[in-house]
Amino acid sequence: MTRVFLVDDHEIVRRGVAELLERESDLEVVGEAGTVAQALARIEATAPDVALLDMRLPDGDGIDLCRELRSRHPVLACLILTAYDDDAAAMSAVLAGAAGYVLKNVRGTTIIEDVRAVAKGRRLIDRSLSAKVVEQAQRDDHDDPRFSALNLRERQVLALIADGLTNRQIGEKLGLAEKTVKNYVSGLLSKLGFERRTQAAIYQLERRNHDPA
Repeated sequence: MTRVFLVDDHEIVRRGVAELLERESDLEVVGEAGTVAQALARIEATAPDVALLDMRLPDGDGIDLCRELRSRHPVLACLILTAYDDDAAAMSAVLAGAAGYVLKNVRGTTIIEDVRAVAKGRRLIDRSLSAKVVEQAQRDDHDDPRFSALNLRERQVLALIADGLTNRQIGEKLGLAEKTVKNYVSGLLSKLGFERRTQAAIYQLERRNHDPA
């Protein structure tokens, strides 16, 4: 029996997925949560094999929750639920140690198959994408110690600031709450020694201009 935990701030979504999974004789939903705080406490108590994590949550996001859960429970397989089928969403999942990510608009049978797959230890993220994340990190981790101090999520946000995106647009692109993006922006500004996002945008544009790639 595979034990599954659901994290989504929409109760209707949680109930729909729970009913779908509970129809299967080999799957059991052992708990649900609507926030990061609830998830951390309840997953500790229920010890699931697989956690389905919504990308956007009221007090954080599924990516950061995945990272925290993986650090506490290395054997727990996490699937990120997202509405975004792009490299940014997939790379975020890789960075957090997720076993895969599932589009919210997929068929129910796909979610069931994915839960079974990651419970058996499979990763549903393309290996070439995982390699791309490592390569990007190695390429970026040079010259300026300030830039090296940024974590990979902060580097993603910085790149999108340089592209002229607002916090809301960055959130939509990366599947983050606007408040979470604001926190990342404050953090990267502090690490870079800047007071305004305009300074950060210019800094990143200059890095691009000097990048031999």
